[in-house]
Amino acid sequence: MEKKKGIVTEFKEFIMRGNVVDMAVGVIIGSTFTKIVTSLVNDIFMPVIGALFGGIDFNSLKYVIRPADEAAGVEEAAILYGSFIQNVVNFVLVALVVFLIVKGINAVRRKKEEPAPAPAPAPEPSEEVKLLTEIRDALKK
Repeated sequence: MEKKKGIVTEFKEFIMRGNVVDMAVGVIIGSTFTKIVTSLVNDIFMPVIGALFGGIDFNSLKYVIRPADEAAGVEEAAILYGSFIQNVVNFVLVALVVFLIVKGINAVRRKKEEPAPAPAPAPEPSEEVKLLTEIRDALKK
C-alpha cells in the first residue's frame, strides 16, 4: 500500500521541479531586464524621436471634450490619444530592442554550436580512371 503524501511534501516536490525554478528565475531576470530596456527606450530613444518631431511630447496630446471649471468643481474630460501614441511607440521600440538582442544571442549561440565543416570526401574515380590505374599497376609488374 502506498503511503499518502502530505500537502507540504507535495508542495515541496512541486516547487523543486526544474521547470518551476527555471520559470521563477526567468521571471526575476525578465523583470530586471524590462527596467533596462524601458530605460533604453525612454532615456535614449524617445528624446531623439522627440527632437526629430520638433520636441513634441506625445503624452501632452489630447482632445478636450469638456474643459475644467474650477469654480463649479468640474474636472477636465479629455481623450488622451498622445498617451496612447507614446505607449505604442514604446512598445514598438521595446519589441525592436528585444528582437535585436535575441537575434544577436542566437547568432553567437549558432557560432558556438556550429561544428567545423567535415572535409569533403574525395570523389569516386570514374571507370576510365580505375581501368587506367589497373593497367598502370599491371605494367609495373
